[in-house]
Amino acid sequence: MTRKATGTGASRVAASKGVPFSANPVLATRLPAWRSRVVLFALFAAFLALAGRALWLQGLSTDFLQKQGESRYARTLELPATRGKITDRNGQVLASSVPVKAIWAIPDDVADAPTEKLRQLAQLLDMSDAELRKKLDSDRNFVYLKRQVEQDTSDKIVRLGITGIETRKEYKRFYPEGDVMAHVVGFTNVEDAGQDGMELSSQKSLVGMTGSRRVIKDRLGRVVEDIGAVREPHDGKDLTLSIDSKIQFIAFSQLKEAVEKHKAKAGGIIVLDVKTGEVLALANLPSYNPNNRAILTGAQLRNRVLTDTFEPGSTLKPFTVALALDTNRVTPSTTFQTSPGRMTIGTATIGDSHAHGLLSVSQIIQKSSNIGTAKIALQMPPQDMWEMFTTVGFGQQPRFGFPGAVAGRVRPYKSWRPIEQATMSYGHGISVSLIQLARAYMIFARNGDIIPLSFQKMHDLPVGQRVISEKTALQMRGMLESVVSPEGTAPKAQVPGYRVGGKTGTAYKIVHGKYVKEYIGDFVGFAPASNPRIIVAVMIDEPTSGHLAGDVAAPVFATVAANALRAMNVAPDSSVTNIIIPADSIEESM
Repeated sequence: MTRKATGTGASRVAASKGVPFSANPVLATRLPAWRSRVVLFALFAAFLALAGRALWLQGLSTDFLQKQGESRYARTLELPATRGKITDRNGQVLASSVPVKAIWAIPDDVADAPTEKLRQLAQLLDMSDAELRKKLDSDRNFVYLKRQVEQDTSDKIVRLGITGIETRKEYKRFYPEGDVMAHVVGFTNVEDAGQDGMELSSQKSLVGMTGSRRVIKDRLGRVVEDIGAVREPHDGKDLTLSIDSKIQFIAFSQLKEAVEKHKAKAGGIIVLDVKTGEVLALANLPSYNPNNRAILTGAQLRNRVLTDTFEPGSTLKPFTVALALDTNRVTPSTTFQTSPGRMTIGTATIGDSHAHGLLSVSQIIQKSSNIGTAKIALQMPPQDMWEMFTTVGFGQQPRFGFPGAVAGRVRPYKSWRPIEQATMSYGHGISVSLIQLARAYMIFARNGDIIPLSFQKMHDLPVGQRVISEKTALQMRGMLESVVSPEGTAPKAQVPGYRVGGKTGTAYKIVHGKYVKEYIGDFVGFAPASNPRIIVAVMIDEPTSGHLAGDVAAPVFATVAANALRAMNVAPDSSVTNIIIPADSIEESM
């Protein structure tokens, strides 16, 4: 039986018989030829599409793709500008910026960091492990861990080598004078923006302009290429204040001593340059240290000299008398009967601390008689008094570029009743701030005119506005000088070697619209009386160990004025060097 040849054997047989290899039945195709052409065309079309796409991406969409790349890897880094320094009038630095670091993290990259290193990081940042973990659990790709970290601490953090922990340069404000200058200079926040004082009022000039540069960063936030600067930073301008640091320290320390001695709630003091209107010193208590603001209260932050108003009491009497003198209604020697120390106007009664009898206008100021002042006031139209008060700045918004300054309150004269006109003549029913009161006394110290105040150092003398005549101003200076004599209400305001003048004011406070037996004692004075160079205004709020202004405020004036005059090299104008203070000071009327 013969077996059929298949497979390799059959091929060999076919080849041996001369049959072509391509005609082998095994290799014979059963697909039509057009199928291969379709495949070839599809491949050609695919390559053509890829070529077109490449042309589109690399030729026509370049700008779009570059923007997409930049959005993922390019960053604009802020180049911080250094905030301008604040100095006193003599160039002593009151506020400056020191370089510090902001510590930030990319939470996803820190997730795998060793626990021990994270514990060390928390200790360096002065926070608990739990607090640090909470910050790092953020779903954001950038989170601040702590701002304004000192350079040595930042260096230690960098040495930990934790992936995803980065630093950024920034600045922190430093205040060398601490609480002594706090209410003048103010402070900035963590973003280096002014929040109070001159830091706030001069924010635009101090802050400067930040710069920026473009860089390429990798996924770990490291800069791998510097594209170039976009804008160069411009540092802020330095600010020179009118404040004299020596006088400021004297004023602050003496105010602090008085507040503590008399167990007072608070106090304020301001020293003005009579010639230029510059503020040489301004201090408040309670105060605070702007370098450490971890715990602050509203009482500490209040700039009472500018923001608190009070009834000035007898310190307002000179303005009433000056108006009467200037309008020729009285002379310094005109007399008024003040006995029996009580006076009824309508249904209300006003009074003096005790009966003084017949007093001249000069003695009314020296003895601080309410009755005498009221009788002088009632001779004048209410409009004249209102115009005097508003011209010297009472009830008007101050315009010396300091934040928080208040206008006080002077009611329209058309609504005044006789009793109200009488009480306003000696400082009740009207509210002012201490800085308004100090500036108003310019009309006596400057021979009748008044000038604007400035917290910045002046280079030109300002032009004054005439309020009263020079003759009236000189007459009032003589009366106010008698107030500090042994027969006046403020002998403790005397300054050895200098003639001084001023006026005390002791007034009840108003709580919920009613007078209560809590006092404010204030004193405003100038020196030397022959040619005044400074005005010093002092306010002691709620003294509990003694309350008369002649006892609580006048001594502060005396010490501050004496030291300030010496610091300014003002020559003495009196040969009297021994202060005479009677055993029993005269009690002023309230």
